[in-house]
Amino acid sequence: MFGKVTLSLLGGFGTTLELFALTLLFALPLGLLICFGSMSRLKVLSRIINLIIWAIRGTPLLLQLLVIYYGPGIITNNRIGFTNNTRFLAALIAFVINYACYFAVIYRGGIQSVPVGQREAGKVLGLNNSQIFRKIILLQVIKNIVPPISNEIITLVKDTSLARVIAVYEVIWAGETFIKHGGLIWPLFYTGVFYLVFTALLTWIFNKIEKKLSYF
Repeated sequence: MFGKVTLSLLGGFGTTLELFALTLLFALPLGLLICFGSMSRLKVLSRIINLIIWAIRGTPLLLQLLVIYYGPGIITNNRIGFTNNTRFLAALIAFVINYACYFAVIYRGGIQSVPVGQREAGKVLGLNNSQIFRKIILLQVIKNIVPPISNEIITLVKDTSLARVIAVYEVIWAGETFIKHGGLIWPLFYTGVFYLVFTALLTWIFNKIEKKLSYF
């Protein structure tokens, strides 16, 4: 029984890892674009983007999942989204948009935390804007954003469990099936081991990264 449960949970955890990896793949660069848009000198653009960030950060991810999954079908008056593939896609879109907005705020804070005087010093040394950004600002920004980014990424690991509300088969769903069909509660606790091991690995990686950036 233990082997059967482990194989089932591994199958669900595969979906969890896929959702996690794809969310980071798209949300990290999208967050940077949103960050630049929110800092744009075009007031109309920056206000619209900041309004979107405020709305996304101010509402639950669960609500966003439901809206993105059911919304297209209601608007077009047909059952769009009721297959396994489109359920996963709906979850991915919701996670990417949500986390991109959080990453955008972190990026913006990292950029704004670098003193203006360092940019001016770079110009005195004859560096152009590109060189100032690459040689002076970028590494400091990375150091400043690693702790909050790591917190968000670890939160993402646990938030992937929300995908089950639109019937995406992930690790907790896999554990819950043994309650419904076998009357067993321990597989649900067993799912916690997967999360604990994965978050411990991520914590170790981010601690290593922070130590490498500690020369600032």
